[in-house]
Amino acid sequence: MTTNSTLFPTQIMRAELNAKLDTYLDASLARISNAPVTPRNDLEGFRTELADMQFQTPMDLETLLQWTIGHLETGAVQMTHTGYLGLFNPAPSFPAEAADRIAAALNPQICVWSHAPIAVEIEAHVITQIADRIGLPDGAGGHFTTGGSEANATAFLCALTRMNSDYAEQGARAFTGQPRIYVSKESHLAWLKIAHQNGVGRQAVRLVPTDGQGRMDAGALADYIEEDKAGGDIPVMIAATAGTTNAGMVDPLHACADIAKSHQIWYHVDAAWGGAIIASDRERPVLDGIERADSVTIDAHKWFATTMGAGMFFTAHPKVLSETFRVSTSYMPSNDADVDLYVNTMQWSRRFVGLRLFLALASAGWQGYGQHIEHGIDLIDYLNTEMVKHGWQIANASRMAVSCLIPPAHLGSVEDMAEKIVSGGTHWVSLVKYEGRSVLRACLTNGRTSKADIDGFIAQLVAP
Repeated sequence: MTTNSTLFPTQIMRAELNAKLDTYLDASLARISNAPVTPRNDLEGFRTELADMQFQTPMDLETLLQWTIGHLETGAVQMTHTGYLGLFNPAPSFPAEAADRIAAALNPQICVWSHAPIAVEIEAHVITQIADRIGLPDGAGGHFTTGGSEANATAFLCALTRMNSDYAEQGARAFTGQPRIYVSKESHLAWLKIAHQNGVGRQAVRLVPTDGQGRMDAGALADYIEEDKAGGDIPVMIAATAGTTNAGMVDPLHACADIAKSHQIWYHVDAAWGGAIIASDRERPVLDGIERADSVTIDAHKWFATTMGAGMFFTAHPKVLSETFRVSTSYMPSNDADVDLYVNTMQWSRRFVGLRLFLALASAGWQGYGQHIEHGIDLIDYLNTEMVKHGWQIANASRMAVSCLIPPAHLGSVEDMAEKIVSGGTHWVSLVKYEGRSVLRACLTNGRTSKADIDGFIAQLVAP
């Protein structure tokens, strides 16, 4: 039988296509840097082209590569653009890009150690090194995830399993009252979906008020727990946020740890984007108290600048993972809770995502990553200083690379300002609520963004 040469080209054909793909991608990235950051494609025309592709007649792959890159270049908000000051998905580091190419080409299946021992060992080593950097105790463990939502869901499953040994078999019915998880109103509300998914219901999530500065109010947290216990509910977990989505604020980590300890419940820290600050010796004190957590979430695909999606889950109690995800079946070659990821994680089949952070960390070192983190913070500090000179208010007091800006009255509303910036095309910012007030949010996680880019942003903000 004949092998399809498009799906499985010869080595020579493959080399030629790889070279062309590199050329097309490099040219596209160069064009993006000098083009609007916002989408500008003809969507109706694209839909017509797409609808015509019925897959009945094969098309030339090289042409398809150019077609796809071209449409993505104009049909998305460009995260790699140095004027992108939006969410947490930065321009990926080149080592992370290279890792994706390697993992895609060799495609190891790392759910079980025996099939890909080198890949599993690399991921475990990265997890151990970062857990140590966090300050978790010796023997701490964890694994890579698809993102922060999976990591946070893992934390809640571990908390439920440790709280009630019957939960694994009986689910929510094992509890005599409503299980409760405590997060701040400024937390990432994936917690609502997590509670729904885990079978305890969205009412399990207690949204704790903040202190007026975007941080969980520890006093209100303590009161909520006492109130719930008196009403027959079962407090299961406190999830503090270390780097809120809207404003980069850090909940009172030590106070949350003390309250969790006093009630003997699981203490989790969601540091999905802010956790990368552990790389900076200068800024590490911002996360003082994170080392007391039972578990921690950090996303590699946010401030650590890997490609999407690469989250991480860390825990001081790795044995709870094997209790939570235990499973055994004859078609798996082994069932070793010490090394086999499928018995310690939510996923079964697994991509080798940890290579992205391994190559980046190994090539840049903690010093290089610290420089990357401080670059973003220093540029935000510069932005804040300049905006105050022009009469703007800085709503958030964060040491992370995010600024919540409020314009002076004569420049119009925050909403109008956001529309003005985004429609201009050179920069992208988001409009969010911070402590109930609309603010213009600028977040800087792109390692290529320069002072000149920020100066251009400032010029637009202060123009009448």
